[in-house]
Amino acid sequence: MDPYKHVPSSHHDSNYWTTNSGMPVWNNNSSSTVGTRGPVLLEDYHLIEKLAQFDRERIPERVTHDISNLTCADVFRAPGVQTPVIVRFSTVIHERGSPETLRDPRGFAVKFYTREGNWDLVGNNFPVFFVRDGIKFPDMVHALKPNPKNHIQENWRIADFFSHHPESMHMFTFLQDDVGVPRNYRHMEGFGVHTYTLLNKEGRVTYVKFHWQPSCGVKNLLEDEAVAVGGSNHSHATADLYDAIASGEYPEWKLLIQTMDPRDEDKFDFDPLDVTKIWPEHLFPLQPVGRMVLNKNPDNFFNDNEQLAFCPALIVPGIGYSDDKLLQTRIFSYADTQRHRLGPNYLMLPANAPKCAHHNNHHDGFMNFMHRDEEVNYFPSRFDPVRHAERYPSNPAQLSGRREKRMIPKENNFKQPGDRYRSFDPARRERYVARIAGMLSDPRCTQEIRRVWVGYLTQMDSGLGQKVASKLQAVGSM
Repeated sequence: MDPYKHVPSSHHDSNYWTTNSGMPVWNNNSSSTVGTRGPVLLEDYHLIEKLAQFDRERIPERVTHDISNLTCADVFRAPGVQTPVIVRFSTVIHERGSPETLRDPRGFAVKFYTREGNWDLVGNNFPVFFVRDGIKFPDMVHALKPNPKNHIQENWRIADFFSHHPESMHMFTFLQDDVGVPRNYRHMEGFGVHTYTLLNKEGRVTYVKFHWQPSCGVKNLLEDEAVAVGGSNHSHATADLYDAIASGEYPEWKLLIQTMDPRDEDKFDFDPLDVTKIWPEHLFPLQPVGRMVLNKNPDNFFNDNEQLAFCPALIVPGIGYSDDKLLQTRIFSYADTQRHRLGPNYLMLPANAPKCAHHNNHHDGFMNFMHRDEEVNYFPSRFDPVRHAERYPSNPAQLSGRREKRMIPKENNFKQPGDRYRSFDPARRERYVARIAGMLSDPRCTQEIRRVWVGYLTQMDSGLGQKVASKLQAVGSM
């Protein structure tokens, strides 16, 4: 008798992908978009189910120049304008409480409490990302997180997954580079990663990328330094940040932007909406637009950090999204995660609530603590004076195209990571080669996986591929 006959079990797995309802999935690599580069469609049920399931699969844990000609955003209305912010730094792959000396991307999220609502600039300490389509995000996190069978993070799983995604090679030139372990948060860069849009009062659209540069410079930890620092304090970066602020040595970052005219987006050998690419600074110079100073520590860590919720969907008039496929899916996924982690009324919590006047007819639900005594909770009403806000500019670009589930036409996966590797000095190159070879030396990495990786690395730089192959041969792994 089959004990699993009437129990959902991996013993009954299909040999092709399906949704939870059993519908076959013919493409598990690309979201449905308007054309190959257009915005993601809400009707992509497979994408929504995949993200919503991923958001709930774990017990909740808190996983200056004037540019007013470019944007009507109130936060940039004039030089010298001050806006209160709250910032959270975090590790990405490893669990809460893990040592801050581990090699890992760092989250760099800033919430601006503007006069027109909250703007969340949610980024990392690297300017690029592993994958360019959000439908791959749950798979990527699964590969980077511990093995679900033994709860151990294992390199063979990472090497296997990313052997299918050549666009990830650029991200690995950051993660496995010296910048993979920041000295602390004060000496760490931040990047918005995605391409956003700026809209001015006339409705003109400009592509933009956001950067944070620490005023005290960028500093990192090499392996021996990380061991020495981590041996005495596994939360050294948090302690450093807290102590600096408490002593009055306020950490400071410059906010800089790169801008591009959307009419020029086809003139380059990369897609400017591709999160696995940077915009070369010699073509798109960094423009300073402000600075951020952290001058106050949290009064209560749980209230001001654990309950703090960020979402890239939170923008303000004058700042908009682009058709970046990863950004499009994060717009849904982050808010969905926060509603699961903190509840449907998480935006009422003090750390997340806007500081400006606000009003809508959302009410009731779990943990709703807003006082309401009105009788009219619908719109419009002749008994309620609330009306639509004054219209502000929106992206006027017209959309056309078939429903598509395809890769972008201009992938060019190897040029930029090759250029970055060649910019390293010889010692830095050797450290990078050693880290990549160390990952691929995992005994469970197959020869096929290693050959694919060496092939990718060779397309980045022929010398790089040869060096990694030689390292692997020296330890009997090739």
